[in-house]
Amino acid sequence: MRVALPKVPAWLTRTTRTLLLSAGTAGYLIGMAVLGTFAYISADLPDPSRLWEQTRPPSIQIVDRQGRDLAVRGAHALAPMPIESLPAHVRQAVLATEDRRFYAHSGVDPYGLARATLANLRAGRVVEGGSTLTQQLTKNVFLTPEQTLTRKAQEMIIAVWLERRFTKNELLRLYLSRVYFGGGAWGLEAASETYFGRAPDQLSLSEAALLAGLLKAPSALNPTHNPARAADRMHTVLRSMNRQHLLDDGVLSAALATPVVVLPPRRSDTSDYFIDWIWPEVEARVGVPNRDLVIQVTLDKALQRAAQTAVSSHLDPDLGATQGALVMLGDRGEVLTMVGGANYRDSQFNRAVQSKRQPGSSFKPIVYLSALRAGLRPWTVRMDAPISIDGWQPRNFKKEFAGAITLEDALARSINTVSVRIAEEVGREQIVATAAELGLDGLQPFASLALGAQGVSVIDMAEAYLPFATAGDASSGYGLLSISTGEGVPLYDRLSPEPARVLNPEEIRYMNRMLVRTVQAGTGRRAQVNGRSVAGKTGTTNDNRDAWFVGYAPGLSLAVWVGDDDNAPMKRVTGGTLPADIFSDVMGAALETRPMAELPQIAKPDNILQQSSFNALLDRWENAASESGSASPNLP
Repeated sequence: MRVALPKVPAWLTRTTRTLLLSAGTAGYLIGMAVLGTFAYISADLPDPSRLWEQTRPPSIQIVDRQGRDLAVRGAHALAPMPIESLPAHVRQAVLATEDRRFYAHSGVDPYGLARATLANLRAGRVVEGGSTLTQQLTKNVFLTPEQTLTRKAQEMIIAVWLERRFTKNELLRLYLSRVYFGGGAWGLEAASETYFGRAPDQLSLSEAALLAGLLKAPSALNPTHNPARAADRMHTVLRSMNRQHLLDDGVLSAALATPVVVLPPRRSDTSDYFIDWIWPEVEARVGVPNRDLVIQVTLDKALQRAAQTAVSSHLDPDLGATQGALVMLGDRGEVLTMVGGANYRDSQFNRAVQSKRQPGSSFKPIVYLSALRAGLRPWTVRMDAPISIDGWQPRNFKKEFAGAITLEDALARSINTVSVRIAEEVGREQIVATAAELGLDGLQPFASLALGAQGVSVIDMAEAYLPFATAGDASSGYGLLSISTGEGVPLYDRLSPEPARVLNPEEIRYMNRMLVRTVQAGTGRRAQVNGRSVAGKTGTTNDNRDAWFVGYAPGLSLAVWVGDDDNAPMKRVTGGTLPADIFSDVMGAALETRPMAELPQIAKPDNILQQSSFNALLDRWENAASESGSASPNLP
């Protein structure tokens, strides 16, 4: 018996046909869009056969502001060893931190991407990457460091292609032969030789973990520059291996307790401190270099040699002055010379930018600038006499008091009590604000603020004095000018921002009057440069642990520090001795090629009484102080 099917309404038939046609059209369009996107992404894919080419690592040529050669980095590599020749812990250390599922995925790891995404969401920032080792190899060999979806898609396509063409061990060997380990070492073999002086098949577990840890940030974690950070990262790698059951607890404990000795760098060039300082910015601009580059920097080669010679010749270990550092800035903040220590080979710690030391009285110009803004003038008189603030009683270097004294004489002679007195009068918060305008952030309004008792870096002080030399313009120090390929294709050019105007012409003339006087007739006499207009201020901390001279000439600011890494007292070394000598030598060398120029100063008004006229006021001040209990009664 035939069963009659229900009749389908005509409108439903038309609707079904329309839906089917629409679905087919949508599928076609989606397919075409996918093919189009793939074609677009693949249009400029590099030739993966290049992976087999025996290419040297990139050579990085660094030239000074005038195009003169400073240094060459990179191009330090050795022939890669077969993976089978490496100890298991060397391979495991790398894979445990870079790609734990290397032998399980096919070039792109969805599990790794999901894990990284979850970790980043939990942290609220990027703390883990999801790229496989094969993707990293692709990026290092073929692609640029630009962070775009197109480049990421190209990276994935090539990674999958490589996985189909090469074995896992071939890919791991190629990766280890091309990855950058910092210190100019490209490849595991070069890194092992650079840091430990032996081949990678002789690396201990701890040494292998240290090298594996460098891959996250080769420059920032370089053990010759940042041994503490490198050690922390090494311990992180070892613990990761333990969590992945590659080490048992006993082996982990032994490895964590094993000291790792890293060789000092082979180079001892005078510009190495500076190059280390600018290198993170180079990598931020173009990534880890994977081709020949020419990098132009702000350093002046001749001046750099003069600066290193000045530091080396004036340091005196017999007096406890074992280390020194300096930074000179041009009128827009360009670093013309930087010395980070007595000898780069002995210590790669950059005291010019990494060390925070108390500036002592070299901070006082900021106190006096605040006083000018409160209406005081260089010829204003205050008392050099005992003062007590909540039980703290600052003393002068010579342990004597001068009585009534003008501000310009007090600054020239570096009188502590007057600096503290006007700081209390003006207000410590105002001094903190003035310091922040000049680039010294994060200071606290303690009573000792007026005497420079809070740590700052050498480059901080050079930046703080720069507005005195530039008609009031403040700029941050910088060292990178441009980056181009070896063929001359520009990759980065610095665009100089407009400097911030922080001082007005009157303030500059007042400060010049006082700080020129400090050099001509005060504590900074040894900083004079024959026939040139220079200004500045000495600084010496308790027990002569730090000695500074910070000063300037038209368009130039120079900060000099001398001391000891262990903060040990020096013998009779003050800011007016060795630092002032170094300042004179370096500033003199810088001014040799510059036209004559004067620092503008304000004249003293004729109606201002001479200091002798204030002798009779001393008794009156003392009486007022005893009657009111005030620490700083004003004199007319």
